[in-house]
Amino acid sequence: MTSANGPARPALPSLLGLGPRAERRRRTLPAGVLRLPTIGVDIGGTKVVAGVVDGEGRVLDRLRTETPDKSKSPKVVEDVIVDLVLQLADKHDVHAVGVGAAGWVDSERSTVLFAPHLNWRNEPLQEALSSRLRFPVVVENDANAAAWAEWRFGAGRGEDHMVMITLGTGIGGAVVRDGYVDRGKHGLAGEFGHMQVVPGGHRCPCGNRGCWEQYSSGNALVREARELAAEESPVVQPLLARAGGSPLGITGPLVTEAARDGDAVATELLYEVGRWLGVGIANLAAALDPGRFVVGGGVSEAGDLLLGPAQDAFRRTLTGRGFRPEAEIVHAALGNEAGLVGAADLARQVARRFRTVKRRRVEREPLTRGLLGGGPSR
Repeated sequence: MTSANGPARPALPSLLGLGPRAERRRRTLPAGVLRLPTIGVDIGGTKVVAGVVDGEGRVLDRLRTETPDKSKSPKVVEDVIVDLVLQLADKHDVHAVGVGAAGWVDSERSTVLFAPHLNWRNEPLQEALSSRLRFPVVVENDANAAAWAEWRFGAGRGEDHMVMITLGTGIGGAVVRDGYVDRGKHGLAGEFGHMQVVPGGHRCPCGNRGCWEQYSSGNALVREARELAAEESPVVQPLLARAGGSPLGITGPLVTEAARDGDAVATELLYEVGRWLGVGIANLAAALDPGRFVVGGGVSEAGDLLLGPAQDAFRRTLTGRGFRPEAEIVHAALGNEAGLVGAADLARQVARRFRTVKRRRVEREPLTRGLLGGGPSR
């Protein structure tokens, strides 16, 4: 296969042998490799953010733009990614690119199998980007990237078995265990939001009913608030007034702000979301038995208004409660930058291995020329 830039390179994951062992080696990389600056890209349904990240997880430079309309071809989004990466590369000596995508990514970390907010279906994103950039590229699920960042630099540091829960419009998640991201057999692990918690419950866009994210997410919070407002309940009038009198004006951040200001209905709504969060976490604890749950995503900005009820429900629901150790439930530390930082840091190991491959190739060239008669005569 060829491209406008010459023969296409082999897929980097197979070329470089990436996998759990490579991630475990991440702890012992040489200091020089740890300092390599890399680019992380976080792709969502509404925005694309790219940043240069150093070996300590610090974002040195950042660019942001709107995500092109999802009805357009995948190449339109790829054009945006390439443009942002090249702008940053003009100013920084970067060595690899990590892309965090909101969707299912295959086990080779090269193809986006399905992205609900983008027109990507079996999209070979790694190949499409690496053929246009001079850097190694690795593609990762955005929740996996965020979890890696929290484990490396944030609220998961020091814990060898961590589960990340990301609360946004839905629920995402990831597991970091013994120093590597546990992606599952096919790369699709961590879709916690689609565990069924209420048989026959609310319909979910995934096609099922009663999924966890229908009860503990930004969408759940907004749905409940708007339903109250549509019923013209007198208790919701202060919240409705904040929204300009229209139920459609009620958003998750607005409910959180009202709860912080003492609004009783907003506090109750967050309590319910937090309670369901705790129930789901108790189910995950029964299945996975981690040492720590890290809760991130936009809804988590409600802080103790959300995590307090979650911790209470977790303790009441946990299987074998009173006779087993309890995992911690903590707030994520890196906020909206977690996905970007994690994608960049996962790409750093690719940069290290790519440099090693190139060095070995250069070292072999003199010997190869000598064997073929192209070296100096004796």
